[in-house]
Amino acid sequence: MGRVTERRRVIRIRDGVVSTRPDTLVAEEPLEIRLGGKPLAITMRTPGDDFALAAGFLVSEGVLGSADELANIVYCAGATEDGSNTYNVVDVRLAPGVPVPDITLERNVYTTSSCGLCGKASLDAVRTTARWSLDTVAAAVPPIEPETLAVLPDRLRAAQRVFDRTGGLHAAGLFTTDGELLDLREDVGRHNAVDKIVGRALQQGLLPLSSCVLMVSGRASFELAQKAVMAGIPVLAAVSAPSALAVDLATEAGLTLVGFLRGTSMNVYAGDHRLALHAAVTTS
Repeated sequence: MGRVTERRRVIRIRDGVVSTRPDTLVAEEPLEIRLGGKPLAITMRTPGDDFALAAGFLVSEGVLGSADELANIVYCAGATEDGSNTYNVVDVRLAPGVPVPDITLERNVYTTSSCGLCGKASLDAVRTTARWSLDTVAAAVPPIEPETLAVLPDRLRAAQRVFDRTGGLHAAGLFTTDGELLDLREDVGRHNAVDKIVGRALQQGLLPLSSCVLMVSGRASFELAQKAVMAGIPVLAAVSAPSALAVDLATEAGLTLVGFLRGTSMNVYAGDHRLALHAAVTTS
């Protein structure tokens, strides 16, 4: 199996002083996801938690929604001409009776580590049908204090072990509504990190994650909002900006979307009804 980090020689320049030194970099390798033996998608990822990544990807695509729908996931031996196992190809087998989606060229997409799903024929093809209504599954969740959200970025950063060595990874953290860290995954792609979290939850029979907050490093893209909705996560928070399409999806699906979460400052773009806003909201 591939390593999470690799060492490379670099030339370092500091205040005019030139030196050479080894540097620790995050590894990036392709992962091909097959469904029932047929190629489905390729993503560039940091090796590790590959089975969870594949399972989470299929949750976001609407193929899986519970652990009993998944038969098994295996690495494919003989994926290369010499028959060796690269640990870069996984095959997902669905449980008997679970419908297998039609895998066409339209669905056979390439997923980059930076932009999420690409090559979809249209926006409608991305808007898969969620299995749960967020307003229904999260109806009993008490309002979240903004002060609780404010501590999540620091807690996410403090738990990033590989980032400390490389400085080159995104992170996704799953928190309780009280701010307790439940799970954290790192990857070169923020959408991969989310898939790994969702996939692990699926394998443990925890979906929908209706009492959780998903915290991500970087921005909140449409793909991340979609993944939160598909996993039944009612709150998505990001340290940077959301896209307009992410806000549209959050509004339609009832997702609470928070961006620019930095210290006690944050912007709430959708779903403010889940936050305990004690101060009056003024309009400027």
